[in-house]
Amino acid sequence: MPTERLTFEGRDGLRLAARLDLPEGPHLATALFAHCFSCGKDVPAARRIARRLTALGIAVCRFDFTGLGHPGGEIENPTLSANAADLMAAALALSARGMPPSLLIGHSLGGAAILCMAPWLDCAKAVVTLGAPFDPVHADGNYGGALERPTDRGWATIDMGGRHFRVDDRFIADIAPGKMQQDLSKLNKALLVMHAPRDPVVGIDNATRIFTAAKHPKSFVTLDTADHLISDPADAEYAAEVIAAWAARYIDLRPPAPPPGAPEGITRISEVDPRGFQQDVVLGPRHHLTADEPLAYGGTDRGPSPYQLLAAGLGACTSITIRTYARRKGWPLAQVMVEVTHDKVHAQDCAHCTETDKIDRFTRRVTLEGRLDAPQRAKLIEVADRCPVHRTLSASSQIDTVLVAG
Repeated sequence: MPTERLTFEGRDGLRLAARLDLPEGPHLATALFAHCFSCGKDVPAARRIARRLTALGIAVCRFDFTGLGHPGGEIENPTLSANAADLMAAALALSARGMPPSLLIGHSLGGAAILCMAPWLDCAKAVVTLGAPFDPVHADGNYGGALERPTDRGWATIDMGGRHFRVDDRFIADIAPGKMQQDLSKLNKALLVMHAPRDPVVGIDNATRIFTAAKHPKSFVTLDTADHLISDPADAEYAAEVIAAWAARYIDLRPPAPPPGAPEGITRISEVDPRGFQQDVVLGPRHHLTADEPLAYGGTDRGPSPYQLLAAGLGACTSITIRTYARRKGWPLAQVMVEVTHDKVHAQDCAHCTETDKIDRFTRRVTLEGRLDAPQRAKLIEVADRCPVHRTLSASSQIDTVLVAG
């Protein structure tokens, strides 16, 4: 996915570094991502979610909050309202570029900050939280106890994900019980709450309270065995797919008309992770799937292989062709099922091939249900060979390859 680096002025007048991930195709919408306070904009979960959304035409902006990366490994005085102000500044910067964010995504305390600013951002239509706390002071014992202990220093140190926050009374007041309840009552946007039941940092009861306090439309999806940082690539991929599918209900993602000569639009394939073989496949303006290789061939088996996709195209086209013919004839065809297998076979019957050459063989098993007589069944099997994909595979095809400058 193309990436543009940009800066904008944060709440304290400092320039904040942002990353704007852009779609390969048409830009249909923009998302603003608020990472957890102990992370940066390049946390793996954020990268994977951004990659999935850009495949759908949604640009994603993520940035480092003011004070993130303070010398000594500490994050200097974070507060929800202060970081919400940074988020609002980012939203205004995007709007000035003609890219107002319609989707807001917040992870952990970043989710709390998103809920804090979302009611005031009219362009936003949908909000997603990942492992967000409802009552941050009591979000497990990882830092709640540190905040509740009186201190003569005027500040306390809390631990989130192995990194330390130095926080003062402003932070404690900002996350006081009841603050989230007020923000949710004014949200007036679609909300998706995602949380792992065994999250050791922010308990699942936080997600329950966020969901209960919010008004409809709202949705709740579990992240199963994911950890708080959603560090497992499979968990991040799942979260990304759910967010993408859910957001399409509330954000206008209607693409422009497909290019001339390609009525289905462009099929666009991009790597999910250069270290493996998993591919993100976007088929035209509305459809998405994942392709991969089996484990035995070095893949992660998270999607069909290229040959399985080819077999699927043949099987689907066969079924559609048979159904079209039977419908036109008015025949009582109740159900069509096609099974396709692919293999490489020695080309003994290929006169112009050498003995070592192999050809591709696709075997179709067609099941026709309904009160069809023998001649009708025979005719429908004959019609199967008229399937356009069958004709393409059985004839010579020309494939032109054009190198596009990166």
